[in-house]
Amino acid sequence: MSRGRQPPLVTGISPNEGISWTKVTIRGENLGTGPADLIGLTICGHNCLLTAEWMSASKIVCRVGQAKNDKGDIIVTTKSGGKGTSTVSFKLLKPEKIGILDQSAVWVDEMNYYDMRTDRNKGIPPLSLRPANPLGIEIDKSRFPQKDLEALFPGMSADFTSENFSAAWYLIENHSTTSFDQLKMAVVNLKKQANKKNEGSLAYVKGGLSTFFEAQDALSAIHQKLEADGTEKVEGSMTQKLENVLNRASNTADTLFQEVLGRKDKADSTRNALNVLQRFKFLFNLPLNIERNIQKGDYDVVINDYEKAKSLFGKTEVQVFKKYYAEVETRIEALRELLLDKLLETPSTLHDQKRYIRYLSDLHASGDPAWQCIGAQHQWILQLMHNCKESYVKEQKGKDMFFPMLDFDSDVRPSPIGHLSQTASLKRGSSFQSGRDDAWRYKAPQQVVFVDKLTKLVVSQLPNFWKLWVSYVNGSLFSETAEKSGQMERSKKNARQRQNDFKKMIQEVMHSLVKLIRGALLPFSLREGESRQYGGWELKSELSGQWLTHVIQTVRLSSESLTALEIPNDMLQIIQDLILDLRVRCIIVTLQHTSEDIKRLAEKEDWVVDNEGLTSLPSQFEQCIVYSLQSLKTVLDCKPGEASVFQQQKTQEDVCQLSIGIVQVFIDCLEQLSTKPDGDIDTAHLSVDVSSPDLFGSIHEDSSLSSEQRLLIALSNCRYLERHTFLNIAEHFEKHGFQGVEKITQVSMESLKELDQRLFEMYIEAKADPIVGSLEPGIYAGYFDWKDCLVPAGVRNYLKEALVNIIAVHAEVFTISKDLVPRVMSRIVEAVSEELSRLMQCVSFFSKNGALQARLEICALRDTVAIYLTPESNSSFKQALEALPQLSSGTDKKLLEELLNKFKSSMHLQLTCFQASSSAMMKT
Repeated sequence: MSRGRQPPLVTGISPNEGISWTKVTIRGENLGTGPADLIGLTICGHNCLLTAEWMSASKIVCRVGQAKNDKGDIIVTTKSGGKGTSTVSFKLLKPEKIGILDQSAVWVDEMNYYDMRTDRNKGIPPLSLRPANPLGIEIDKSRFPQKDLEALFPGMSADFTSENFSAAWYLIENHSTTSFDQLKMAVVNLKKQANKKNEGSLAYVKGGLSTFFEAQDALSAIHQKLEADGTEKVEGSMTQKLENVLNRASNTADTLFQEVLGRKDKADSTRNALNVLQRFKFLFNLPLNIERNIQKGDYDVVINDYEKAKSLFGKTEVQVFKKYYAEVETRIEALRELLLDKLLETPSTLHDQKRYIRYLSDLHASGDPAWQCIGAQHQWILQLMHNCKESYVKEQKGKDMFFPMLDFDSDVRPSPIGHLSQTASLKRGSSFQSGRDDAWRYKAPQQVVFVDKLTKLVVSQLPNFWKLWVSYVNGSLFSETAEKSGQMERSKKNARQRQNDFKKMIQEVMHSLVKLIRGALLPFSLREGESRQYGGWELKSELSGQWLTHVIQTVRLSSESLTALEIPNDMLQIIQDLILDLRVRCIIVTLQHTSEDIKRLAEKEDWVVDNEGLTSLPSQFEQCIVYSLQSLKTVLDCKPGEASVFQQQKTQEDVCQLSIGIVQVFIDCLEQLSTKPDGDIDTAHLSVDVSSPDLFGSIHEDSSLSSEQRLLIALSNCRYLERHTFLNIAEHFEKHGFQGVEKITQVSMESLKELDQRLFEMYIEAKADPIVGSLEPGIYAGYFDWKDCLVPAGVRNYLKEALVNIIAVHAEVFTISKDLVPRVMSRIVEAVSEELSRLMQCVSFFSKNGALQARLEICALRDTVAIYLTPESNSSFKQALEALPQLSSGTDKKLLEELLNKFKSSMHLQLTCFQASSSAMMKT
């Protein structure tokens, strides 16, 4: 019968090895058209059809059976295709024996284990009695092959629960490396286990002796009664005993229920008491509610509840109610005192002051709270300002004080260096993003805390003080009811008589505010007599720019708040003068601190070189400057009514000199890093930008940098500073309104060029001197004499060695910065050509062969470095050639040309870097 389909073909099985009953997935082709088409499946010779699950024509899932063969094919048989073939095989592993108490990721087959109670297979103890480690010592599995052990102990087993247990096999498998002392300990453990089993059985019998004796006594008594009285008497006696038991049970039940009934009565009485408390809970809870509402400031609720309680329980005769009402009166009296204290002593808003006056009126307080509040507020503000200063000065002398609860939502920022250290990477050319991490927590200096506290005090009290006066003048404090109309008229009349006195109060507060701030921040601006009254601070160190910025912002906000009031402008002008002095001082201090931060940049140089030969130092310098200018933005900006900080010529000159000093400090930092000895450089953290596409990887392979490499990196940084960084900084100076930017840029550029030239000369000296010094010894090596030499056979080794050294310099410079290659190579060539010219001019006589040899080597060097020739090096080569005799014959010229071509051909690969297209080739 012909089949319409191809025979099955198994091309894969997953997993390809495992123990019996492992679930596998078989994949292949033509594995059947459906479950009914699958009529056979064998793995390693075992029929697995019963567990097979046909998924598709290319996939079957089944479980491997207990096959005899270790490895075999997977054969699929279908109705449509017949018996198939397999390109893969399955390896059947022997299962590792797992102890009863061993951890296992699979279910342990327990089909061969039986319970002792069934009296089957008595030689096998129950699961709970078989320990995983019968010897009680550490098990050390050996690496002996299982097959070798089976051959060594045929028919035996290492399973101690097996009938064919072999102790030797067990010891080899589990304790092959165990010491003899440990084996002796194992024997002791086995003896202890045997003793415990015997003691356990004996203890079980001992524990049940009393029960056994009671049962024996009962049986003996029953037996005697049966003999003496007969069966009926025994039955009567047993009935009597049963009745006694029932009586005792009934008495016990009564005792239990009596306790339950008692608890029920107690619960009923408690419920009745709760009903009374619920009915009159308003009065009972009123003292506590008054206390809570006072704490929350709900004084209206307190007054309403008090009026209600007074009408309900004011004349009660019930002692409990009278006691609670007396407690309410005590709370109300405390409230009157509290409201009066808030009105006269504590800072509060105008709305609160009006409420306090009304509350005191509703609570029938004595006196005139309104005018008392105005007079007390003035004295309280002045006294509080001076007390604030005295307390902070006293605290400063005793110990350092910090104020971590300040609100830093203004322009207070961390120092530039701190900001840079938090930055994971600095991207050159990107715009500076100023910002502040909300996680920063600052500890404020004591003067800043004092100014913040002082201005908050004035700003919070003076407007209310002013508006309270206005309300007192127009009588709005008592306009709520007609009952108070007379009091309102009296208030207006008294206010008109006290206007001048009130203006003196305002003026006194303003002068005290300004002088107290000057005493804390600008003590040099006070007069000698005022320093004692308004100063007294110990200025251990001057405030940083960030804290002065915070102070300026605080004073500005205070000025804006006071401007909104109808205070005469001449009184506010002293605040504007204070703000101007603070702004100038802030700029000076910020620039000074920036200079100190720039000086510490040398410690942060990690020598991480990018593909342009630059480290992060120029970017850090620019970021530091820009960050400082950003921190001064609010200081430099003029608010309404403020003058420019650069209006004074002295301020312009000071700022210009400080700016120049900042740049000079950074230039000194560069020079220090470049010229520092190798031993002083910490190279443990050096690294290079892995994205750099440099072809020369010498700097990448070594974790440390030589002094010449540091000079090259510094030259690359100087080049970037001149072309980018300094120009960007000048733009930022102009953007922020600095004066003398051209002078700053000019002086900075001159200092930078001087440093660049010094570093360049140092590098050329370090690289050119060894090459130049090796020429003369190389020329006359082997007692060479220009007067008597052989016919030239090629360029001598000294010149090749010099070229190799020049190539090494080229590679080193190219690795750091490709833009420095022409500059460095030109100077190296100039030095070499000048020395070669000097040596040629010092020769007194050239033989024909000597002249040809000299011309060959001079021309070879000149042609090789032609791309880096300068007028000076061209002149040196020309002088060297002019010192040689001219070639007279064509044979010599031809030989010279052949030797030159031979030299260029043999060193073509080495001389590639001197070709004009080398840069383009290396980039590709």
